[in-house]
Parts: sequence; structure tokens; C-alpha cells
Amino acid sequence: MWSFLARFSLRNRRAVILFFLLATIIMGYFASQVKITYEFAKLLPSDDTAYVDYQSFKNKFGEDGAVMVIGVQDPNFFELNKFNDWYDLGMDIKKIDGIKEVVSVARIYTLQKNDSLAKFDFKPIFAQKPKTQTELDSLKKEVYNLKFYDGFIFSKDSNATLMAITFDKSKLNSKNRLAMVDTIKLRADAFEAKHKVKIHISGLPYIRTVIARKITGEMGMFLGLAFLITAIILMVFFRSTTPVVVSVLMVLIGVIFSFGTIVLFGYKITVLSGLIPPLIIVIGIPNCILLLNKYHTEYGKHGNQARALARMVERIGISTFFANVTTSIGFAVFCFTNSKILVEFGLVAAINVMLTYITSLLLIPAIFSYLTPPSIKQTKHIDNPLITKILLKIDYWVHTYRRRIYIIVIGIVAISMIGVSLIKTVGFVVDDLPKKDAIYTDMRFFERIFHGVLPFEIDIDTKKPNGAMALPTLYKINKLQKVFKDYPEFSKPISSVEAVKFANQAYNNGEPKYYMLPGASEMANIAGYAKNANQNKQGTFKSFVDSTKQHTRVSIQMADVGSVRIKELLHELRPQVDSIFDPKVYKVTLTGNSVMFLKGNDYLIKNLQESVMFAILLISLVMFSLFASLRMVVISILPSIVPLIITAGLMGFFGIPLKSSTILVFSIAFGIASDGNMYFLTKYRQEFKVHHYSISKTVSKTLAETGVSMIYTAIILFCGFGIFSFSSFGGTAALGVLISVTLLVSYLSNLILLPSFLLSLEHRLEMKAIMREPLFEILDEDDDIDLNDLKLKS
Repeated sequence: MWSFLARFSLRNRRAVILFFLLATIIMGYFASQVKITYEFAKLLPSDDTAYVDYQSFKNKFGEDGAVMVIGVQDPNFFELNKFNDWYDLGMDIKKIDGIKEVVSVARIYTLQKNDSLAKFDFKPIFAQKPKTQTELDSLKKEVYNLKFYDGFIFSKDSNATLMAITFDKSKLNSKNRLAMVDTIKLRADAFEAKHKVKIHISGLPYIRTVIARKITGEMGMFLGLAFLITAIILMVFFRSTTPVVVSVLMVLIGVIFSFGTIVLFGYKITVLSGLIPPLIIVIGIPNCILLLNKYHTEYGKHGNQARALARMVERIGISTFFANVTTSIGFAVFCFTNSKILVEFGLVAAINVMLTYITSLLLIPAIFSYLTPPSIKQTKHIDNPLITKILLKIDYWVHTYRRRIYIIVIGIVAISMIGVSLIKTVGFVVDDLPKKDAIYTDMRFFERIFHGVLPFEIDIDTKKPNGAMALPTLYKINKLQKVFKDYPEFSKPISSVEAVKFANQAYNNGEPKYYMLPGASEMANIAGYAKNANQNKQGTFKSFVDSTKQHTRVSIQMADVGSVRIKELLHELRPQVDSIFDPKVYKVTLTGNSVMFLKGNDYLIKNLQESVMFAILLISLVMFSLFASLRMVVISILPSIVPLIITAGLMGFFGIPLKSSTILVFSIAFGIASDGNMYFLTKYRQEFKVHHYSISKTVSKTLAETGVSMIYTAIILFCGFGIFSFSSFGGTAALGVLISVTLLVSYLSNLILLPSFLLSLEHRLEMKAIMREPLFEILDEDDDIDLNDLKLKS
């Protein structure tokens, strides 16, 4: 097969180049249509109970993550000019297309008892801007008497107030949200600049918008850095612009293909898929290095360019094929997680790793066949004295100090296992952002004053029509709200109970002491007044009861306390909920974005842990298909597992939590690290017969032949993945650092530990394993091939 591909790419070089040119143009067209997602990632499968419950809740009561908040803490907030500007700010924002409602102290309503018509009238506190400070002071007292809004819109104790902005669902998950958020922030910033008061902005629509922007910006930054760093390193290695330009061209085609694949599959750019293009650069460059190193080595032996290019494909094609297969497996295992965001990431990455490999394998010989043969200067890097000295030292160590090597490795692994035991599994909604980021600090402001901005919802099914407004149900809800009041992680609940309390206060002429649930007789009178009220005039009192009045909701905002604390809270709250609402009579569901985050985080971690084991299994099967020996599988897999244990230990010692972003390290790194095993072992098998089954000579020759390319590859991978450490997302930065360290240790392990294992095997057993026929034949280096007289036509 590889001989056929070598001849095909050289004999049809013009057609090969034209094919990839046309394919790149077509994929470039699709790539130009790539879009970024504006929705929260779907982490749970559609049949998951938590997901089904959440969708059922949204179908009854609407989107729970559609509110953006603007907050300010100022003891002088109720100064006439400042307050009137706040009034104007709310009015201006309400006029923005796509804004459903704006609620603030300047845009709140009260209820007035209308005895003549036996109904409640909704009355705005501020029908217009107050004209004098005396008028404003009087209205301020009226505002502060409305206990419904205390802790929800304002906080008397902390001199803070907020503006709650509700987005229309149709615009919330579209590109229009960017312009809407920009306009709101621009006007809020103007208020801040004019009055010299700090404005805080938060809420899921705002957080999602800023993160979407960061994804777009960082994707461009990573692409630029990846191209720059790999080009510089290649220039240092090859000391010639031609290999650098061609290598960069190969991965550029890969990047275009990856964007095009995303569009063809109907996907959009997410925080994960945005990493694929720079990953393709980092992973694709080693293919070019291995191919070009072999080309230069072969040409240096006999000076025949055609033969050198053909041997490049024949000799390196098989090892790079299986190396790229193992890398693809590291990504493809995410397709078995049933998580939409991971499936998209794994599928697109796996496909484009192989596409980039095929592009390099066919296009490099075709392009170089038109170029002049490499000069002595261009092939000088093959005999780099420093690298040669390092490889000779390694060869000496593995032959002389194997026992010491094993003792050191066992000691490091033992220490790492201590670190593994210290790993904590925890995730936060905004923990990927720096602690000084405005999103983080503003969220902490709302947590400190209003106890959070993340939606936590309680769906109460009374199992009978009209049961939601029955007085016993209301009293149970009130009792439940008192339970939540004891937890500082939760804000003041908003529910039908609060609306009834508000109505009771209005029924008793606005006296604050009557902000409480009424008795049965008063409840009947209040119900009559409320029935006649025109509720369409006020958006604040949104529906808390479904159309059948069987379901009701309790809406709470909560702090970003992390997945561990949320789990503890749910565990503590469930028995208390069931003690109030008998499960035989009621069905109470705890849901909302906060619960979905916890469930999604747990689901991802569980599936990613399984994907690591699946990757190890699949890559072991690939190794077995090559060597048909369980012994060879074990000695090939161990050098890649040891670095994973070391990385996990470092995570424990340095307090890096195990979460969805950091656990990606293990399957990705294992897949890429197995490349080094593949390079070494395929070459080892080729050399074994040549050196008459001498393990010592074979190891030395394999180290000398593959060592240069493996060191080059390790440097490229270390620096390439290191670019992600510049991310403003903590998870992405940790991913880059951890993979860089893991791959560096992996390649050291492949150069030191793997040869030591081979040398430690008994000669008879090793020969038996190597001589066994593999499922895939690996060409011997000295096989006669019909290329000695092959020439390239000018």
C-alpha cells in the first residue's frame, strides 16, 4: 500500500497538487461560513432525567437564564439627577429591540385597593421622573415600604440596587444578543462615567456574551501563535525556508479543512471546537518533521531525489499512519460520551487529524519533486551534534543503568500516587476566568449583596388542577422558602406566595406589617380582588402558575458555589423538601441552570473518565494488530501511562481540580504520546532482523534513527500546546500546561523507559514476540525496492 502511495504521489504529482488545491478552495468556501454558538453547551443527553425535567420546566414557565442585571451600590443613589438618569437608563434599555422587560426601583409597581370596583389596580411608583428632591424622598419611602422588592430589586441595608433586564427568548440565543448587550453596556458605562459610581454587570446573557467574544478572540490568537511558534522552531531545526513554508502550508490546509468540516456537519464554534484549528497545527507539524527528516536522510545516502521521496512515504507512511490513528483515537473516544459538545469536538478533531496526515503524506512528495534536492546545509540538522550527544547518553543509560531507571520511575510514580489522592473534583460556572476578570468580580458583588445571579428553580406539581393556589399549598411553599432563607447561598425566593403577601399588604392599605400570608377568610377576599385586576399592565408579576394551575414555581438566584457545594445543598435540601411536600401527594423538582450545571459537570467527568479507559483499550488493540503480542502491548502502553500518573499527581499537589476541561488532558495526551511509541517500535521491528536479532544493537540503532525526530516532535508539541497557557480561560490554560508537561514526560519515557523494557526482556521471549506475524506488515529497511533507477522528469 505504502509503495503504491509513493508511486502514485510522484507519478501523478500534478494531479495530486491540483486536487488538494481544489479541495482547499471548496473547504475554504465552507470555512468562511463558520459561526460561533450563542447557546449554552448541551452537556446532558436528551433522555437524561434532569434534562427532561428542565425542558418540562421551561415549557411551562419559560427560559430561566434570560435576565441580565446591572447593579450599583451608592448611599447617595436617591439624589435627584442621579436617580432621574437611572430612570432614563431603564427607559432607553426597554426600547432596545429584543428586550422583554426592565425592572428597577424607577420602574416598579405597587398594588392599590380599589374598593369601588373590588379589585387591585397596578400603579407605577414613578409614572414620570420626579421634579424635586422632596418628591423623590417621599417616593423613596413608598418604595422602601414595598417588602416584595427588598432583597430582589434593592437592598436597604447595603444601599444597593439593581436593574433586571429580561431578554426575549427569540433574541437570547442569536447573534443579535451581542449588539443588545453592547448597547446596554455602553449606556451603563455612560451612567458610570457621569456620576462616578461603579457599575456592576452580570447575569447569564451577559456572561455568555462575553465568553463567546473571548472564544472568538482567543481562537485567532491561538492560530497566530501556533503558526508563529511552529515556524520559528522549524526554522531553527531545518535552517531553510523551504521545509518551513511547505510544513506550514500542510497545516494551513488542515486548519481550513477543520473549519470547513465544522460547517459541513452543521456545527458551530464552541469553547472546545475553537481549539481544533490550533491543535491541527501542533499535531500536524510532527508529520512533516518525520517525513522531511526521512527524505533528507535518504537523499544523503544515495543522492537520488525520487528514490528518497518514495522511501520517505514507504518507510515513514506506516509509522505515521498508526501514530495518527492513535492520536485520532484520543479524540474519537469523546464521540461515545453522548455529550453534544464533546461529540462535536471529538468527531471533527479525529477526522481532521487523519485528513491532515493524508494531505502531508501525498502532497509533500508531490511538491518537493518539483523543488531542487536538499543541499548539504539543509540536511545538516540530521547530524545535530547536541542531539547526537543526548541520544548517545540515553543509549548509554538504558544499557548500563536500567535498574536505576526503574527505581527512579517507581519512586516518581509512588510520589505521584500520593498527589493523585489529593485531587479534588469541582467546577464553577466562571472558574475558568481569572479572579480579576470583570465578570468574576461583578458576580461576586451580586453574591455579596443579593446572594447570586444563577437561576435555581423549584417546580411544584400538586397533581391536581387548581391545586397550586390552594391555601395549604401556599403555606407549604412559605414554609419551604423559610428553609432556603437559612442558606446564605440562596437569594430571596420569588413565588406566588410573595405575590399573595404583596396583595395582602395592598388589601390592608399598604401597611408593611401585613406582608404575610392571610388567613382563609382574608384569602377569599384577596382572591376576588386579584381576579379582577388587570395583570397585563405589569411585567414584574410574571406567571408563577401554569395554565391548569396544577404547577407552580419558586424562583431563586444562587451564588456560584461550585459543583461540590451544589451537590451538598441538594443532598441537604431534598429531605427537607420531602418533609414539607409529601412525595405521595406532590412532585417537587429541583431544577434550573444551576442544577443543570452540576448534572452536566458530573456527567462529563464520568464520561471523560470512561473515555480515557476506552482510549487505552483501543490503542492497545492497535498495538496488538501491529505486534500480535500481549507482551509488546504492555511494554508499549506503560511508557505512555506513567506520564499520565505523573500529571495527575502534579494536579493533586498543585491544587488543580479535576473538571471537564482538565480531564480532557488524559485521553488527548495518551493518544498523542502513543505516537512516540509507534515511531520507536515500528523502527525497532524493522531493525531487529537487520541486526540479526541483537536487541542491544537494535535499540541503539532505533534510538539513533528515531531519536532526532522524536526530540524535534517533543519540542514542537511542548511549545505548541504551551500556547494555550496564554488563554484567559483557566481551564484552557491548565489544559495547555498539563498536556505540554505530559507530552514532554511521555517522549522522555519513550526514549528512556521503552528501550529499557525492550533490553530487559529475555532474548528468546523477545524474539518470539517480534517474529510473530503482525496483522499489518511493516517493511524492512533493506528490502529491495524497484526504485534504485527511479528519476524525476523535469
